[in-house]
Amino acid sequence: MTGSMNIMAAAIAILGVMPSALGEGLVCAHVVDGMSRNPEMYGKLRTTMILACALVETTAIYSLLISILILFVIGK
Repeated sequence: MTGSMNIMAAAIAILGVMPSALGEGLVCAHVVDGMSRNPEMYGKLRTTMILACALVETTAIYSLLISILILFVIGK
């Protein structure tokens, strides 16, 4: 692959961050909605939100890892 092809491939790979950010925003919005409707469930909802945000964030981390691999390892 040429240099410009590597950069384009890395840019396409990093596009996986966008759905991850949208998903994390939706998770947090729905948890806040649930907390406002039922304040007694605050502890369970917070724990579930932290777990869900961690799982959603792995998509962004994998996208970042793939783009770094494309730029620095495969590109050589």
